[in-house]
Amino acid sequence: MRTAGFDPAAQGDTEAHFQTLKSMLPYVWPKDRPSLRLRVVIALGLLAVAKAVTVYTPFLLKGAVDTLTTTEIAIVVPVGFIAAYGLARVLSQAFAELRDWIFAKVGQHAIRSIALSTFRHMHGLSLRFHLERRMGGLSRVIERGTKGIDFLLRFTLFNIIPTILEIALVGGIMLYNYGIGLAVVTIGTVVGYISFTFMITEWRLKYRREMNSQDTQANTKAIDSLLNFETVKYFGNEAHEARRYDVALERYESAAVKSQASLTLLNVGQGVAMAFGLIAALILSAQGVVDGSMTLGDFVLIHTLLLQLFMPLNFLGFVYREIKQSLVDMEKMFELLRVDTEIEDDADAKPLKVSHSRVTFENVEFSYETRRGILHDVSFEVLPSQTIAIVGPSGAGKSTISRLLYRFYDIQAGRILIDGQDIRHVTQASLRSAIGIVPQDTVLFNDTIRYNIRYGRPEASDAEVEEAARLARISDFIESLPDGYDSMVGERGLKLSGGEKQRVAIARTILKDPPILLLDEATSALDTHTEKEILASLDEVAANRTTLIIAHRLSTIVDAGEILVLEQGRVVERGRHGELLDRNGQYAAMWHKQQEAAEARARLDRAVEEGSLTPLDLDVGE
Repeated sequence: MRTAGFDPAAQGDTEAHFQTLKSMLPYVWPKDRPSLRLRVVIALGLLAVAKAVTVYTPFLLKGAVDTLTTTEIAIVVPVGFIAAYGLARVLSQAFAELRDWIFAKVGQHAIRSIALSTFRHMHGLSLRFHLERRMGGLSRVIERGTKGIDFLLRFTLFNIIPTILEIALVGGIMLYNYGIGLAVVTIGTVVGYISFTFMITEWRLKYRREMNSQDTQANTKAIDSLLNFETVKYFGNEAHEARRYDVALERYESAAVKSQASLTLLNVGQGVAMAFGLIAALILSAQGVVDGSMTLGDFVLIHTLLLQLFMPLNFLGFVYREIKQSLVDMEKMFELLRVDTEIEDDADAKPLKVSHSRVTFENVEFSYETRRGILHDVSFEVLPSQTIAIVGPSGAGKSTISRLLYRFYDIQAGRILIDGQDIRHVTQASLRSAIGIVPQDTVLFNDTIRYNIRYGRPEASDAEVEEAARLARISDFIESLPDGYDSMVGERGLKLSGGEKQRVAIARTILKDPPILLLDEATSALDTHTEKEILASLDEVAANRTTLIIAHRLSTIVDAGEILVLEQGRVVERGRHGELLDRNGQYAAMWHKQQEAAEARARLDRAVEEGSLTPLDLDVGE
């Protein structure tokens, strides 16, 4: 997927950073939050006051020193200067802390808003995007991006801007009070320091980007491996996974070492620049004291002003490096916000109005990519309260139909209608609220059984959750657990068996109570006995609902009102179970094959019961 906005790889860093800052500005200066705008103004005012007090503080120390060096000392005067000096330092810190407190609401609101916007946008993106992305790397991009925003807000406003203001004030003081020489030394030192910092930081930025890239790769590999823990164990590939992870860590290590070496060069260079500037300024001020044009207080004042200036300036090197890194991190996150959502509601989209729940596919054409078609001229209709089943070999396009009905993708030709309304012209939220699905591959949240069932309707009561579990024939199992409905299901529901997960999914859909029911091989993970129980429950749930069944086991759909047989994306047969068997076509061949397999399995089971075979014999294929 390409982004709908700029491409940082094709444009300069400066333009990319500008776009990033431009994207962030509405969150810091929100149009709909005048109280937050007021906080920004107050914080900037406190910043200016704090910096003015900071720059004036050395003048109080100068007054104290000059008073102490006069021949007649009135002890009350230096005490006044010293007390004022101490008070000024306290006020400077107090104004700075007050500024941080006032601005904290703005910064945290911006971080929260951007993080929430990114999260919502991720859920608004197409299924295609999520199938192509690796979630481990994606989560790391979002994590670093939000941290980058926090850093950028705090240090741009409260380090970069105050430091620039202080440089201007100190330069003006030097020029006005002590002439062009000290002003040139001060400004020259600052310009040289900043130029060196920018040059080296730009050069070493490639190492930081490489560190980020390898960090993302390592994190992606680690999460992918841990999510597939059982597969790793099945094949005994722990060492292989460790090697893959170590390769990424080794690359990160190499980039980190290079980054540290370049940081050392930067820090030493900055120290040299500041040392030369300070030496030059002190020599000039010392000469002024000797020739009488300056007092000893002036010498102390100049020394204090420069040290006071160099402290944030020294920190500026670190801040600039981190701001550049924060901008790089934020670029990636804002790129996510610019990814085309692909499936969007029309500007005038109306909520879906469900009256009879009639589902119609009219001459539907669809392909995931232009070179490979999936569905070709597919037409069928599911009448109100009718059950239609779709069968066919793997890859025939059965599950694609469920994705299109949910509008995870848009079709290339034809129409999909619900009660005569084209699903492309209604809101996605209303469309999906009208459909309930029991998928073949049930994935649960790492939370309680109660939470996972209630996910079908979050506002449902405990009694409604438990009734849904009863209808799904899982209530007895849940109540047998030590923690009952509060039992945790584990990552992706791995603490439950396939059949138990399937029944939780069925309970979740029962609780949703949708007018249209979609069963995507809903009993594929169940044994024969449990399947019969679940089918009875599903028959009860499907009563008076429009139901579409995607089936593998043909024995589960013999009572369907109509059966469609898909092959290579085309409907090759349709009719009721008996009619299709009489035609002796594709459906009949599939039926006879499954019946033979079932009969063979039954004979083996009987042989085990009679003692002529053992379960071990079955495992080795005898």
